[in-house]
Amino acid sequence: MAGKIFLLPITLGESNPESVIPKEVIAKIISLRIFIVENVRTSRRFLRLLDKSFPIDDSIFYELNKHTKESELTSFIAPIKKGQDIGIMSEAGVPGVADPGSNVVALAHRNNISVVPFVGPSSILLAVMAAGLNGQNFAFNGYLPLKSGERIKKIKELEHRSKTENQSQLFIETPYRNMHMLNDIISCCQPNTLLSIAVDITLETEFIKTDSIKNWKNTKIDISKRPGIFTIHSY
Repeated sequence: MAGKIFLLPITLGESNPESVIPKEVIAKIISLRIFIVENVRTSRRFLRLLDKSFPIDDSIFYELNKHTKESELTSFIAPIKKGQDIGIMSEAGVPGVADPGSNVVALAHRNNISVVPFVGPSSILLAVMAAGLNGQNFAFNGYLPLKSGERIKKIKELEHRSKTENQSQLFIETPYRNMHMLNDIISCCQPNTLLSIAVDITLETEFIKTDSIKNWKNTKIDISKRPGIFTIHSY
């Protein structure tokens, strides 16, 4: 019998895994011995967090990131033909959603390999849940342009799209550039446009707030170096 590919959730930061990942999922994760991971060091640390006696040295790790060649993926899933299960793990949250993994999953489907997604924390879904905006129609746009001028142009496009399609627009930024992103949003969006900021989701320092651009201009906040998601909605 062929093995399966399991999509494994991990925590979004330094939090207790048992508070965000079901115990049945944890049990399955620590039963695996072959992993496709975004970062080997992060993955090893997480596995030891789940089980201090986890046999790291008896496990196999394939690294999947922007440097991985497409031609390598076939060898990654080769053990499945021998009946071995494989887990895919990103650095935070769930694989395949704003993180590597979807190309391996696509390859699995092309080879009739069963894919099993596990329940765990997704910062995107949690941000939508907590924003109080349109949870029936939303779009995740990933990272916006790096240069301020191009980024502002994109923010305006998303604001217009939000209004014309009644669609909440989500996007992220590298944590150390969060304040630049916030300043650009405040400077270019309309006063009545709603902005939701969600940082450190599921952590003790979690901060989630939705308010108008007009009110955000008078709010002092420091979200620098804190993983977060921005959501705008214009009515």
